[in-house]
Amino acid sequence: MELLKVAQIEKYYGNKSSLTKAIDDISFLVEKGEFVAIMGASGSGKTTLLNCISTIDRVTSGHIYLEGADVTSLKGKALNHFRREKLGFIFQDFNLLDTLTAYENIALALSIQKKPANAIRAAVENVARQLDITDVLNKYPYQMSGGQKQRVASARAIITNPSLVLADEPTGALDSKSSKMLLERFGYLNRECGATIMMVTHDTFSASYASRVIFIKDGKIYHEITRGADNRKAFFDKIIDVVTLLGGDVSDAV
Repeated sequence: MELLKVAQIEKYYGNKSSLTKAIDDISFLVEKGEFVAIMGASGSGKTTLLNCISTIDRVTSGHIYLEGADVTSLKGKALNHFRREKLGFIFQDFNLLDTLTAYENIALALSIQKKPANAIRAAVENVARQLDITDVLNKYPYQMSGGQKQRVASARAIITNPSLVLADEPTGALDSKSSKMLLERFGYLNRECGATIMMVTHDTFSASYASRVIFIKDGKIYHEITRGADNRKAFFDKIIDVVTLLGGDVSDAV
């Protein structure tokens, strides 16, 4: 079932005297329940692509559809409602509120939706079990490790059951152990909870947890591969092969 459709989008920055084309005629589909990784060197356009899908940025031309709705046409209250109800965001720097506990950070999105307190508590406790952070619910961000903070941020992103979870370099600030734990939780959310995830990453190891990898180069789709029946190690090797073909971008993309 088609969830996301990106149709011939382009994104320019600057003015007539100095114009940069960050995205050059990109089109692709994402099915409901997919875990898609977007890879590419710095400056390739992958973060701009994610920002356009998340409505943080606007496309110059083309259209983006989520569940059949053209999100590129949304404005004002309709746009705010779309972001709140349909999208979940996970950022590299966590973006937790320092004055709130983990529980309060996770519950905030449901509080904004005016959900009853008992329903909020049940939802927070459920997602905390899924992400193995029950023991930090009463802690403040400064009392948590980087991995715990990122899992709290992930819980906040999925607590509203969004149609699409968008993750921008979610393991970028984590050590290898915390990264692996977070990615395994992503895999669990994707497989067991049906979460549709789109993740931008430089890291081949992180990308190997996805079911499909789209490679971006110079604002265009360079290649894409699907995991299929491969185990994660075999898929990792395939990703490395494509990264090698990117030539001069290898040091940035791996």
